[in-house]
Amino acid sequence: MKCFLWLTCLAAMACGVVTDALAGPPKKLLVVTTTMGFRHSSIETAERVLASLGQSSGSFDVELAAVTPVEGTPAAAYAEQVRAVLERKLNPAALKRYDGIVFASTTGELPLPDKAAFIQWIRNGGAFIGIHSATDTLHAYRPYIDMLGGEFDYHREQVSIEALNRDASHPANRHLPAAWTLDGKLEEIYVFKNYDPGVHELLVLDRHPNTHAPGHFPISWCRDFDKGRVFYTALGHNEHVWLMPAFQSHVLGGIEWALGLK
Repeated sequence: MKCFLWLTCLAAMACGVVTDALAGPPKKLLVVTTTMGFRHSSIETAERVLASLGQSSGSFDVELAAVTPVEGTPAAAYAEQVRAVLERKLNPAALKRYDGIVFASTTGELPLPDKAAFIQWIRNGGAFIGIHSATDTLHAYRPYIDMLGGEFDYHREQVSIEALNRDASHPANRHLPAAWTLDGKLEEIYVFKNYDPGVHELLVLDRHPNTHAPGHFPISWCRDFDKGRVFYTALGHNEHVWLMPAFQSHVLGGIEWALGLK
């Protein structure tokens, strides 16, 4: 019987149908899009794309932690809505329901119910995926910045770029060329502070995105965080970037890597 299973596996590999990880039930992914600062117009697009990627890949099911601002709602009432949603979705007991958590274009000092428990959940084996302004979130809580590996400093006008692929074997980058131009489309590019050079870089620029002065400017990276995994990409400001198949594959590969599927 063991011999038969081994031969079956070899045959499947020869046909190219074996994936990086054994098939299993979809992972549970919480996508957080709440904001306490600037709110990106691409958030609703991001929510739809992430749900679609989970469904089409079969890798994960998406649950949202989202509050859509309603014009005329007082700031205090909106902040209370955000607090209530995060209290329900991210309290220490609720965290146990999820395999991974995405901060997709979150901003500001999110009122997490227990920040220390959240960081510990990642250390214990959770997957954290940060997209775009996840680095412009929780500036006042240094353990979050240290976990993520970098902190938003500033950006200037949107530009076209040539991002260098630092790891073509990584699931987030396998489909990308050696130099990725986003098909010439404009994107908002972040410059970081408190950057941890020990992260595993995936995409970088070798010159400043706006001044073009030579330098080192990371765009995407990943890291192990004790037993957990962290993936981050600074791209995703614009709706048209979210709709690019190459960007969707970049995000999907990063999520699947963080979840331990690839």
